[in-house]
Amino acid sequence: MSPPRIVITGMGWITPLGHTIDHAWSRLTAGEVAIGPVSRFDASSFTTNFAAEVKGFDLPDHLPAALARRHAQAGVGTQMALAAATQAWTQAGLGGPGQPIEGAEPRRVGLYLGGGEGSLDYDAFWSTNLGGWDADNRRVDGNRWAQAAHQRMSAIREIEQEPNAALSHLASAFQCRGPAFNCMTACAAGTQSVGEASEIIRRGDADIMLAGGAHSMIHPLGMTGFIRLTAMSTRNDEPTTAARPFSRTRDGFVMGEGAGIVVLESLESAERRGVTPLAELAGYGSTADAFRITDMQPDGRGARTAMLAALHQAGIDPTRARSDGRPPVDYISAHGTGTKENDSIETKAIKAAFGDQAPRVAISSIKSMMGHLIQAAGVVELITCVQAIRTGVLPPTVNLHDADPDLDLDYVPNTARDLSGSGGVEACLSNSFGFGGQNDTVVVKRFV
Repeated sequence: MSPPRIVITGMGWITPLGHTIDHAWSRLTAGEVAIGPVSRFDASSFTTNFAAEVKGFDLPDHLPAALARRHAQAGVGTQMALAAATQAWTQAGLGGPGQPIEGAEPRRVGLYLGGGEGSLDYDAFWSTNLGGWDADNRRVDGNRWAQAAHQRMSAIREIEQEPNAALSHLASAFQCRGPAFNCMTACAAGTQSVGEASEIIRRGDADIMLAGGAHSMIHPLGMTGFIRLTAMSTRNDEPTTAARPFSRTRDGFVMGEGAGIVVLESLESAERRGVTPLAELAGYGSTADAFRITDMQPDGRGARTAMLAALHQAGIDPTRARSDGRPPVDYISAHGTGTKENDSIETKAIKAAFGDQAPRVAISSIKSMMGHLIQAAGVVELITCVQAIRTGVLPPTVNLHDADPDLDLDYVPNTARDLSGSGGVEACLSNSFGFGGQNDTVVVKRFV
């Protein structure tokens, strides 16, 4: 018996470029950039003092009032996940948050999320761990702040800081009573959540899965960690051009935040419910580099193997053109962080996987416009692939004016590319590579 086909029937995102699919997509394809000085706290003394913040987000704009009040103490990442999930859930015809699921048995509807820390009280945590400042901006002893934090910390805040907080909130809001999992594979988590959710459906443990990721690290502790790793761009004088994937002058990634959620289901389930799929999730591959906790394997072997596994499951030979002469896939949504190492290694891996076809495949990094959404990045980039299939338009890699001579593939520089008049977009691949050497790839196809 053949495994079920997996289709995407709903999508939602909250991003620095917009809070709806259409709005953010129009800005992406226009090459707009949502990067600027940090406004959430005073970052003026930080080595990097800019980021891609989600502006103007308010949970009551996305949920019914009573439900918004119930989830009001959730962390910002969890709240963005709730909003993105509401978009996806509604588009998939499953009803609305806080209502009975329409057309499906709750026990057959599950969740798989990539999530990080929840609503940790960062002011208290920052002071407790690193010392702090009093009202007159004088340095004070960390132990004194630890006592104050102990007195201030509430029980609900303790629960909300757990990594699975978003999972619990979404299960409650949408009454998903099937398999529920949370992965913490850093920058690969969003893609891994989608891939593993698809495997749960393939093996028959669920009919429908809500999958995706959410994260916000734009706070002193989160930014300091990556600054210490020297992974972030330091172009404080020109933040809108700081994210430069594949450029010779790239100097690190830009922190972003947001959420992306998709509804996956078996084709049989979608047909039973009378829902038209947006696209087919055709392949998934996952590997570990087993190298270092912060670095990718330099020759890209883990990334290459993940791509090959996903392409094999999707029935695509990456080294052969299609029967109409077009490349094996139309588009790769690259991990494309803008660090020296990532962009070089990803390029090596693509060349190794696609061989002579590699120069013919269009590649771009939307991180150049909305920064790195960490555990939400992978699913937001998957949604980008679905949008490329639906519209025939590929988003650009902006700020690519000074090409790295060692990176010689087609990175769709600076201007979106419209393929609607030349056959459209049939198949896309999306890459995510996480700290610790986690590699995850998914392949999405036009549904036919």
